[in-house]
Amino acid sequence: MYEASDEGAGVSGTTTRQAAAQPTTPRGRGPVVAALMLGMALAALDGTVVSTAVPQIVGDLGGLSIFSWLFSGYLLAVTVTLPVYGKLCDTFGRKPVLIAGTILFLIGSLLCAAAWNMGSLIAFRVVQGLGGGALQGTIQTIAADLYPLKERPKIQAKLSSVWATASVAGPAAGGLLAGYADWRWIFLINLPVGLVALWLIVRYLVEPGRPESGPGAGSRKVSVDWAGAVAIFATGTLLLTALVQGGVAWPWLSAPSLGLFAATLALAGVTVLIERRAAEPIIPGWIWRRRTISAVNLAMAALGLLMVAPTVFLPTYAQAVLGLGPIAAGFVLSAMTLSWPISAAFSNRVYNRIGFRLTAVTGISAALLVLLAFPFLPFPGEPWQPTLLMFLLGGALGLFQLPLIVGVQSTVPYEERGTTTASVLFCRQVGQSVGAALFGAIANGVLASRLGADADLDSLAYALDHADDALRRAVDAAVDYVYLGAAGAAALALLVLLTLAPRRFPVLKEHKEQQETQEPKELEERGQSA
Repeated sequence: MYEASDEGAGVSGTTTRQAAAQPTTPRGRGPVVAALMLGMALAALDGTVVSTAVPQIVGDLGGLSIFSWLFSGYLLAVTVTLPVYGKLCDTFGRKPVLIAGTILFLIGSLLCAAAWNMGSLIAFRVVQGLGGGALQGTIQTIAADLYPLKERPKIQAKLSSVWATASVAGPAAGGLLAGYADWRWIFLINLPVGLVALWLIVRYLVEPGRPESGPGAGSRKVSVDWAGAVAIFATGTLLLTALVQGGVAWPWLSAPSLGLFAATLALAGVTVLIERRAAEPIIPGWIWRRRTISAVNLAMAALGLLMVAPTVFLPTYAQAVLGLGPIAAGFVLSAMTLSWPISAAFSNRVYNRIGFRLTAVTGISAALLVLLAFPFLPFPGEPWQPTLLMFLLGGALGLFQLPLIVGVQSTVPYEERGTTTASVLFCRQVGQSVGAALFGAIANGVLASRLGADADLDSLAYALDHADDALRRAVDAAVDYVYLGAAGAAALALLVLLTLAPRRFPVLKEHKEQQETQEPKELEERGQSA
């Protein structure tokens, strides 16, 4: 793999280092897009579909004390495999990685449906997550391969819509299947959907020839950094376990937490040494040496951090403070999932005029103002007030996230796009895990100061339906502080963009040429078909 300058501009004019950017012709990409949307729906649904079926699962299998690992195990496996799959995409191609990941996900789904106790179900959820990591990262990379720069917001908006809809519909679908059929159908339903997606990918996705140099080149032996992959997997697992279980399974300053963080630091040092010596490292050094990629990674980590406030704490606020039921509370949050993809779809009209960086700065600045406005909502307030704020927040974040993803993908050639995309998604997932731990600690601290030392969100969850005035005010104060923390994360993202990101993203020549030549090709094909 070549080493570019910090701005990644050293590749322009070097045609032997670049592969064709269109793995599938515009006429044939419809079935591939359908497959990508089905795969994205599977990955999103399985992150939330289990939540409402927990009572039925525990009643059948037992294991109440460890059921939280049904979610944590899946999240861990998805997150820690993202960098590995990104590198494999660039080494072996997108198609074999996506096919293997889909098959692994479906095997995990089938095993989950056959689980005989809680331990086996958790283990099979991890298998699912190992496939889910391939789905998330590879789908985003193929989407960038399929569409020229000008059209990428369209496919990204479609994928965002699918993700948002599946995330919101997941709990409802899980509850319906568990209540009216059997909880095992939550996993069996993945099989026909996944098989259709798999058939479409095998049948219609055609990748370009491998580049003449770089990873996966036909003129040299392919080298996979398996030692680095194992080290990254182990380091990520320890870190996320410490973040997910800290303050829940054991206190933050207890021996298990301190031991996990210490082991994470030690393994991280070992991982760095392995990656520096590897011929083709899983996480190459240029990921952090190039200003554009490192700035986007840090900004996306801040996005993952701030997203915890609405996705985790807003439903609790809606039930405890506003007195809404679970379904109505979900609709308050769904306002954000409605405006986000709409804003993302039209973001190209903004960044084509003012650039990727300034568009993202505009979006995160608006998000910062919205997050700061939340603590000023009246108590107890009306449901339309937080709903309006969430609608505005979704619109702002659509202008923030998509220009950064499209922009950073446009600064790297085909053979580096998988690694770059995976690094962005990995940082966002890690930020989300850090946010859940940090904001959970903040919320529990406020509740303890208001209601007593033993008060926390988990212990008070059963009382949300009949919360008294003291509990409602305590939850209101706790969520206010969480939103202030989320505003701090937005401010951090804004600072990163203003200080680290270049004013103009160094878009490679191949992306500009692709954008200029794509429209005449499509018009010609339409004329032939007419």
